[in-house]
Amino acid sequence: MAHAQRATAGETATTGERAESTGETVGELWDLLKTYARQQTVDPVKALGRFVTYGLLGSLLIGIGITELTVAVLRVLQVETDDVFDGNWSTVPYLIALVVVSGLTLLSLKRIKGTGGQR
Repeated sequence: MAHAQRATAGETATTGERAESTGETVGELWDLLKTYARQQTVDPVKALGRFVTYGLLGSLLIGIGITELTVAVLRVLQVETDDVFDGNWSTVPYLIALVVVSGLTLLSLKRIKGTGGQR
């Protein structure tokens, strides 16, 4: 009977070691999974967030610049042309400013599409 108790105690110790070893393995696997998920999802999203932030900031600044340029063209046409655009012609400076901005927009879009594959 003493032999049976020893065998049972030995089996329990071996099972305990296996359980502890299995627990450690599961813990290591969980840590590995978290690290992999962070590398493959969180880090690229952070980098993408910086890219989008700079893109939005650049777009905002370009928009402000184009607006300032449009107002400048309009003011030059209204002030420096004296009485040429008075009366029925008062809308012409607005149309000229619109044409200038549209031309710049088309030129920008053409440049963007033209350099899409070249870096």
